Amino acid sequence: MRETRTLECKETITNTFLKTVSAFSNYEGGTIYFGIDDEGKVKGLPDVRQACLDIENKINDSILPQPEYTLDIQNNDQTIKLTVKSGLRKPYLYKSKAYKRNDTATIEVDTLEFSRLILEGKNIRFEELPSKGQALSFEILHRKLKERIQIETFNQDTLRTLNLYDNDNGYNNAAEILADKNRFPGVDMVKFGENISMIQKRATFEHISVLEMYDKSIDIFRDYYEYEVIEDADRKKIEKIPEAAFREAMANALIHRAWDVESQIRVLMFDDKIEIISPGGLPLGIAEEEYLSGKLSVLRNRNLANVFYRLGFVEIFGTGITRIKQLYEDGLIKPDFEVSENTIKIMLPIFEKNLDLTEDEKIVYKVLSKIMLKPISEIAPYVPFGKSKTTQLLKEMSQKGIVVVEGRGRGTKYSIK
Repeated sequence: MRETRTLECKETITNTFLKTVSAFSNYEGGTIYFGIDDEGKVKGLPDVRQACLDIENKINDSILPQPEYTLDIQNNDQTIKLTVKSGLRKPYLYKSKAYKRNDTATIEVDTLEFSRLILEGKNIRFEELPSKGQALSFEILHRKLKERIQIETFNQDTLRTLNLYDNDNGYNNAAEILADKNRFPGVDMVKFGENISMIQKRATFEHISVLEMYDKSIDIFRDYYEYEVIEDADRKKIEKIPEAAFREAMANALIHRAWDVESQIRVLMFDDKIEIISPGGLPLGIAEEEYLSGKLSVLRNRNLANVFYRLGFVEIFGTGITRIKQLYEDGLIKPDFEVSENTIKIMLPIFEKNLDLTEDEKIVYKVLSKIMLKPISEIAPYVPFGKSKTTQLLKEMSQKGIVVVEGRGRGTKYSIK
């Protein structure tokens, strides 16, 4: 038995466990074992029944409001299992402070996290709070509603229907995020050259409608990842990265980001991929596996998501990740998703068709996809086999029409066709 984010071991009963009770109650719940040391070895307690009373008294006297928990005697009456449930009346305080788990440690929450716990305890979301600015205009939202779903009349009743306005509190934060001008951070896009020291373009969109951020991001995407070729008398659009995948990723970032964090959504554009990094980890109530599989959707900003849905920018809630994966089903390199406590990152690679390559050929192909026209001496160091095998693989891939070979002898260079 090893300590985790939701499991802690205590060899003896001291007041330090009360911080962890606060942490478990404030978040996803957890278990504390008494009579077991940090290494998971059973040490036992001299009087488990008295220990149960001590634990119960300490919790009842020290944690406010009263958390929900159970106590069970384990291991032939040697240890105690304390199970703490995630509470509904957050924040749960120990000595007037709220705590959370950081891996296997218990730490005090910061001011922002404390505010979030208060809102959660009242079943209020940040986007539902009254906006600090009430002098808002909605020309962009009006135009989008008219263009996409033919809504001609636009007034406060329209905003009430979208849960953006009520008579008692006026506009809420979701309304301000959608307003033409606002106080919120936005999107920072950077196009790199051969390395991250070479910046070809940088564009930052902030304090404007989230709908305008979405449109401007797509415009820049098209500048670098779409082009046209002429076939006979027709023009054909080529997408280096599926635009539908980028749209899904950007909508996902804007809908699910934590808007109470003063940080931009970062879009890092490289020759071989795009990375979209959104502030705010997963909302409470959804695990990483559930998020990545599309089995469950928990909306951090449901009013904002509803507007995107009505405008047709997203389909059924919770299907964005699944949709991106489907768009790359025939791709050689798949999209990647990283979830941390404070960010979600989506990586969209250049779309390259699965060309029925062997596993070894796929390794060489991925190396070649990142470099242009290189000799064998600059390819071999990046593959796990020798120069001779690499040369043979390149020859076979050339015969398949996948790799282009230029030059002869020591001057031979290779590239993706």
